[in-house]
Amino acid sequence: MSGHSHWATIKRKKGASDAKRGQLYTRLAREIVIAAKEGGGEQDTNFRLRLAIEKARDQNMPKDSIDRAIKRGTGDLKDGAVFESMTYEGYAPHGVAVVVECVSDNRNRTVAELRHALAKSGGNLGELGSVAWQFKRASVFTVSGANVDFDKVFELAVDGGADDVTEDDGSFEIVGPVEAFKSLSDALRKAGIHVDEAGLRYLPNQEMELNVDQTLQVLRFIESVEEMEDVQNVYSNLRISDEAIAAMEAE
Repeated sequence: MSGHSHWATIKRKKGASDAKRGQLYTRLAREIVIAAKEGGGEQDTNFRLRLAIEKARDQNMPKDSIDRAIKRGTGDLKDGAVFESMTYEGYAPHGVAVVVECVSDNRNRTVAELRHALAKSGGNLGELGSVAWQFKRASVFTVSGANVDFDKVFELAVDGGADDVTEDDGSFEIVGPVEAFKSLSDALRKAGIHVDEAGLRYLPNQEMELNVDQTLQVLRFIESVEEMEDVQNVYSNLRISDEAIAAMEAE
């Protein structure tokens, strides 16, 4: 399983900043808004919206809040805020490549805050395409291994178009091409398998390895960026070693 998934699990256990209910709901609502804006307000025909709503429900987001977010996205509810999705590229401390996905109603504010955070850490914001070539876009699903047979998940994943299925620490990670996201999502859902995490991610073509102290420095930087209101996801080519994971868990 990827270091990203390990780290995400650690943050959930520790109750990191994303667990702050208000901030989490804001992030989930913006994802729903963008999904409805780009693909319409019907879950049956808009799998990105369906995924966003499922994430919101898993976090006990109120139904009224979900419905308002959908209406904002479709234009049925006009409250003055117009959100758009944007992706930025740059380098974190020690030359680690990062891709940052944002949803914002003020592009100038978002880029200024991100540029400041990168510069403060010794990194820098790059031009479009300066970093993305080091990554591939992929569909990624994480499934809890509890009460789920690996062979069953593997067979479903392969039939759905997955490229790889790995098992580690009681969870399965399914990776496939972007165009297989819907077929994989539908296959898992039809089989009654609950998906812990799912989405389109940037996966590094080659990971960069640092020592433990440097790795922790980069991870703290990424955490600080993830706490920014407009940031949805941060991806990097940092390899998170078992030693670094142990150090994070011990903090």
